Amino acid sequence: MLVDRADFADLADLSAHRQRLWERQREYVAARSALHRRVWGRRPPPRLLEGLADIPLVDKEMLRASQRDHPPFGDYLAADPDRVIRIHRTSGTTGTAMNLALSARDAHETAMVGARAQAAGGLGPGHRVVHCLNYRLWMGGFTDHATLEATGAAVVPFGVGDTELLVRTIRELGITAISCTPSYPAVLERVIAERFPGLKPRDLGLRLGLFGGEAGLDDPAFRRRLEDIWGFAVRNANYGVSDVFCNFAGQSEVSDDLHFMALDVLHPELIDPATAAPLPWAEGSRGELVLTHVSRECQPLVRFRTGDIVVLTGTGRAACGRSAPRFRVVGRADDMVVVRGLNVFPTQIAALLNLVPELSGEYRIVLEGPGPYDVLPIEAETAAGTEPDAGLASQVEAGIKREIGVTARLELLPFGSLPRTEGKTRRVIRKDRP
Repeated sequence: MLVDRADFADLADLSAHRQRLWERQREYVAARSALHRRVWGRRPPPRLLEGLADIPLVDKEMLRASQRDHPPFGDYLAADPDRVIRIHRTSGTTGTAMNLALSARDAHETAMVGARAQAAGGLGPGHRVVHCLNYRLWMGGFTDHATLEATGAAVVPFGVGDTELLVRTIRELGITAISCTPSYPAVLERVIAERFPGLKPRDLGLRLGLFGGEAGLDDPAFRRRLEDIWGFAVRNANYGVSDVFCNFAGQSEVSDDLHFMALDVLHPELIDPATAAPLPWAEGSRGELVLTHVSRECQPLVRFRTGDIVVLTGTGRAACGRSAPRFRVVGRADDMVVVRGLNVFPTQIAALLNLVPELSGEYRIVLEGPGPYDVLPIEAETAAGTEPDAGLASQVEAGIKREIGVTARLELLPFGSLPRTEGKTRRVIRKDRP
């Protein structure tokens, strides 16, 4: 079902390939997914992919309800249960954890598509990469490990925890690359400072930092900070949606935009997040990403709302030679905070806080109730060893007002006050929700 080197292939050829797969996939889904039959009613799925906009969308809450009523995989499990060869759970960052089932073909296609993203970032034969994501149930563990291996690199399966051992392992094995969340280097920096006197992060010799699972890497100040401290090239090499493909986009060595690497097995759309109206798949378009599997056996999804707000930044062939469309993720619909009518995303706040050297870059937005909000309450840490001026909070608040247009209330906290995580870091805390 995969096209060899699809990230470099002719887009018209890929479109024809997706259409061929869809004609079989739509019959498979209609026959075997009760969830989709309920959503579609008596209306059959269209024969042409261009007609998908005529059928209803599927969202995360529908999947949660399906798994709640038909445990453990929901009534959108289309394959026979004995074809399931791997089971994961999502992290549950945005709600109830979901159970994910993969067939052998699903697992193979997931690994190969993810490898395209990791390889675009520069990983390949000759590299030794240590993988520092949770290996228990989360897809970022074993399945992402498989994507790293598929690049031809040697993979060291470390997982999370025991950071002191990780530092020693990197030095002893001559590891050249690390795969983790963008917030994890802050944990490593603290352990190095506390347990390895005289050692600096860049002394570890890592040449490549492959990140995913969290927002923030589009912020130039955050990237520069990581590169200055660690001395490695920073790549967002692992963008995905666990219910669809855990990794289907990554940055190349010559561009900070993400390449959509799965045009042979995944059909993308853009919609208006408020009205669900279709938007053109064209350079400059901004909207919520909607995805349809055209080659998935276990839990195929059709017109699934990802919740991610993206901007298409390029649809022609890129400088790296890839034809894969480029985009940037500008926020999540469920992380968006509306302040006096203005839509604010955590990535906007991070971009401004990372410009302030007296701050560590760690922050969170803490909302007491459901809103509406007149003021954006932010907690931000000061940098290690810094005694901030009395007027620092006011200066930052003024910068947020000037650049974003909202009134913020900034509370400065001592360095180390906010939790560091080895998984995804929640930047928006809603106290009225679990």
